[in-house]
Amino acid sequence: MSVIEVKDLVRDYVIGEGLFNKKKKVVHAVKGISFSVEKGEIFGLLGQNGAGKTTTIKMLITMLAPTSGICKVLGYDTFGQEKMIRNRINFVFGGEYGLYRRLSARDNLKYFANLYKMPRKERDERVEELLALVGLTDRADTRVETFSKGMTQRVQIARGLINSPEVLFMDEPTIGLDPLGAEMLRETILEVNSKGTTVLLTTHNMYEADELCGRIAIIKEGELLALDTPAAIKGRLTPRKAKPAVQEEITLEDAYIQLVKGGDDA
Repeated sequence: MSVIEVKDLVRDYVIGEGLFNKKKKVVHAVKGISFSVEKGEIFGLLGQNGAGKTTTIKMLITMLAPTSGICKVLGYDTFGQEKMIRNRINFVFGGEYGLYRRLSARDNLKYFANLYKMPRKERDERVEELLALVGLTDRADTRVETFSKGMTQRVQIARGLINSPEVLFMDEPTIGLDPLGAEMLRETILEVNSKGTTVLLTTHNMYEADELCGRIAIIKEGELLALDTPAAIKGRLTPRKAKPAVQEEITLEDAYIQLVKGGDDA
């Protein structure tokens, strides 16, 4: 069952608009991409900076209207039927934004639970459950402004799960984290997914994409280059040239670079 359906999706921006600026330019951020995400899947959306990943996610979470094409989440159009979607999804962006840093982890989660009008008993139980999930029970009453980047991002994930979303969108959730913090976050993502949450993930970390994602889509300049399992994408490309007696195993990073550069020997 597909919980996300994207078909011929286009998003254009007009820049240069203004009272004294007569020249206008249309930027084609997303150029007719198509993919679907199945229930319970971890799906990766990969691409360079400016490839259209964040624009695509913003359309899927009802923050941007598509210029044209089909963009559905949980069977509803993301523009026009967004009220049927918003309480059933959530999102986590990379970095340290999206939280009230002078509040504690617990108070942040309570605040966001209140936005969903959760009854107090249900809210308090959910907050404690999420603090335990992200390993912050012992620091629950500490201000977020004192947290490391990794701890802050774990609070972000807890915030993104506060409404028990059916689909969680994650835009570069491990950006700026040290290897240990990133590994802990990946473990949390797998735990969340094991409980039935569908995850759409963007990342520049190819190891992360290979480890977490059942399928990935690679986009470049708003267009789809590849859509398959990590193993299949790696398997259809040739390894980099090596000594005759040594055959290097191709990695997802190798495959990604070759696809984006546009050649097997890139």
